[in-house]
Amino acid sequence: MPAGERPPAGWRVPPVLLVLLGCLPGLAAVLALALCASGVERVVAAAARPVAARPADSHQVARPPIVPRSAWLDDDTRRAQPPPRYDDRVVAVFVHHTDSPNGYDCADVPRIIRYVYAGQTGSRDWDDIGYNFLVDRCGTIYEGRAGGIERPVTGAHTQGFNHRTTGIAAIGTFTAGVPVPEAMADSIAALAAWKLGKTDTDPRAKVRLTSSNSESRYSSGTTTTLPAVAGHNEGYMTSCPGAALTARLPEIRATAALLQGRR
Repeated sequence: MPAGERPPAGWRVPPVLLVLLGCLPGLAAVLALALCASGVERVVAAAARPVAARPADSHQVARPPIVPRSAWLDDDTRRAQPPPRYDDRVVAVFVHHTDSPNGYDCADVPRIIRYVYAGQTGSRDWDDIGYNFLVDRCGTIYEGRAGGIERPVTGAHTQGFNHRTTGIAAIGTFTAGVPVPEAMADSIAALAAWKLGKTDTDPRAKVRLTSSNSESRYSSGTTTTLPAVAGHNEGYMTSCPGAALTARLPEIRATAALLQGRR
């Protein structure tokens, strides 16, 4: 500290330092005191500088393995279709079941998805398979609707609530009393955690969605609050995804939240 200057206002010499200074010759004591005061000044100056705000946790998670649609859609089954449609983001997931037999061999799943695709684009005259993703009983996730796994593709899975949502179909029928395979439930949770993590949406939360079609449970233009991980029956008059899978949704939400690092 230059001669004649005093320590910063409010600064006090720590008691331990006073004891140590008492053991030093006069000149050494003055030097030590100056060094200590200089150090305090640097600390005070550093504290006064603005600190860059840390980014909030985004709760994004790694994408689970997903089999591309090219693995199940062949040239004999493929139909001409318009370009995919997109939303600005995904804030909710609707869980479905395909209402098809359960006792399948997982190696036969591509054929089963082709059958679903053919039914939806054939007799129903849809432009593509409605679900964005499908999950088999072994926990394998398949890309469904075209447009890009990473992108917020507008599906055709929940009448009135296809916007800003993703449709995940469990391959099988999960009415009351039918066991839901653990691998399937875990993969649905992982997929939901990844998709909702992109918008920092808590899978256990409720989100606001606006119905686009009066054939849903809500008239067109109605904004309502639904679970971020919802059963098909939350938005449409149906028993899908079945009582057994519906009963597992609270557990799936909790698992997805843990995967996002939430407590």
